[in-house]
Amino acid sequence: MSDQLSWVLPTVILGIVEGLTEFLPVSSTGHLILAGEWLGYTGPQAATFEIFIQLGAVLAVVWHYRDKLWQVGRSAGGQGGREFILPLFVAFLPAAIIGLLIHDWIKEVLFSPLVVAGALVVGGLLILVIERIHPADRITDGARMPLRTALGIGFAQVLSLIPGTSRSATTILGGYLLGCSRQAATEFSFYLAIPVLGAATLYDLYKSRALLDAGDLLMFGVGTVVAFVTALVVIRGFLRYVSGHDFRIFAWYRIAFGGLLLWYYWP
Repeated sequence: MSDQLSWVLPTVILGIVEGLTEFLPVSSTGHLILAGEWLGYTGPQAATFEIFIQLGAVLAVVWHYRDKLWQVGRSAGGQGGREFILPLFVAFLPAAIIGLLIHDWIKEVLFSPLVVAGALVVGGLLILVIERIHPADRITDGARMPLRTALGIGFAQVLSLIPGTSRSATTILGGYLLGCSRQAATEFSFYLAIPVLGAATLYDLYKSRALLDAGDLLMFGVGTVVAFVTALVVIRGFLRYVSGHDFRIFAWYRIAFGGLLLWYYWP
């Protein structure tokens, strides 16, 4: 019985890691790769699992913003609906196109602890630089993002294809550099997670379908549920945090953790 349920603890741990890190500027993919290494869960199926459970984080965003999304859905053809949907579509395109072109190369070459460690450190240093610049706030509503700003955020998000960089970090800080308030940039990053993570999950699941069988459904389902619950708590707490704090604490965490990993994994 214990052998049959040996997957439960790693699945729950990875689900918690995904939920804790997906929306913080610390890289969920990077932390999942490292957690998988430490748990002994690696390989193509593990990479697919780590991407699939992002669906739990997506559903957490949908649930948190359900009233807003319902209103948008009811007025999708009206001005309010277009003002919300079109910037998300524009921001979605750069990473979607480039990700499709180099998806397999990323999984084969970049899913490694050393890449994650280096990206964590570099990303932390960039956060400190951006906070020092502290651009003036021009945009305060994440649901009404100007198209030019949305496109800039979309190109910033391309950097998140490197494991350890963080999709949240690139989109939030990209928006911050382009004149968004921390709150607006964070909210837009959450909205953008719905199409980006949803598409990445479905695409990777399709590409990896030969690696999976019916016996994997329970494991993937448990991981997704755990990620959903954890991410919902993090979303609410992070929105409260950014209303009165900057991102320096995440920068120092990235630098310290990434430096430790570089020391540990360096050949």
